[in-house]
Amino acid sequence: MAKITYNICVLIVTYSNRWQFLEQVLRRVTTLENVTNIIVVDNASTYSVAQNCNLLQDERITVIANAKNEGSAGGYKVGLKHFMTKTAASFVWLLDDDNMPAPDALDKLTGEWASMPGHDQQKALFSLRPDRKEHVMIAQGEDAKRFYMVANSFMGFNLFRTPLNQYYKLRDRLFQRNQVKKNARLPYAPYGGMFFHKRMIDLIGYPEAEFFVYADDSEYTYRITEKGGQIWLIPGSTITDIDKSYGITYKRKFWKSIYLDLWGFRTYYQVRNSVYFYDQVNVSNRLVYGFNKWLFLSGQWIISKLTSKQANYNKLLKAIHDGLTGSLGKVNPEKYS
Repeated sequence: MAKITYNICVLIVTYSNRWQFLEQVLRRVTTLENVTNIIVVDNASTYSVAQNCNLLQDERITVIANAKNEGSAGGYKVGLKHFMTKTAASFVWLLDDDNMPAPDALDKLTGEWASMPGHDQQKALFSLRPDRKEHVMIAQGEDAKRFYMVANSFMGFNLFRTPLNQYYKLRDRLFQRNQVKKNARLPYAPYGGMFFHKRMIDLIGYPEAEFFVYADDSEYTYRITEKGGQIWLIPGSTITDIDKSYGITYKRKFWKSIYLDLWGFRTYYQVRNSVYFYDQVNVSNRLVYGFNKWLFLSGQWIISKLTSKQANYNKLLKAIHDGLTGSLGKVNPEKYS
């Protein structure tokens, strides 16, 4: 059987001064088969991304420079529009500027594409990022519903799931999973690692720029699931994050709060946007949801008193209020500083 040839556009969004990461990713993707276009969206970086990219001497690379940082939502929106209107590529592979694909990562995706159920606008594939513990567990057979779309949770907290969560933790300690599935379904996924056909954009449109950063990828890719499509995690296709993601090394303790300890720009947008997203799609019982919200905030209040972080607690309340009222968009630094 003849090998299928794909025309693939790689889309990367970068910002600040991250050439040390971006250069490594670009040098990898320029070696991959079937890559016909590489779009780099420059979100007002502090150096000339275009000039540095020119040094690679690869005509497939196009740099789109935004005059200001439009966040991941605005950056991927601009890039996807360019992919749709300015390239002849049929597929797009989204990567963060620090996502280093394994040499065979793209081949693993294209090798699975034709065998996955559904037409082009009904499926998307996603590369495994091994530092995402939940994704690794799902790849090993855990039900994605353990981690995603737990109804009526507030900021991931749901009192009524506590016994089940304790059972899961006990089971994890007693039984080790070593087998990895060929594929597994996800309800939504990050941008970095998403692979889909251009017809999918006809169905789900473009990212919502008002999110700016954080949870914008969840909201965007959830549209696939919401409209009857499927997102398939392909564990054989792996991506390594060169730069560690925000909060991934934080040591969680019951007397500590990541929201209070790491309060700042990232936490504000993560909280606000997550609250907005889940309030829209994941609440089936307002009474239970409200109770979980009250318990969560009570716990945060107690921790703020014990750790002298009342100021951060008050800012957390404002972020939650903005999310519940749909007050999105880029905000003044006073909201998170």
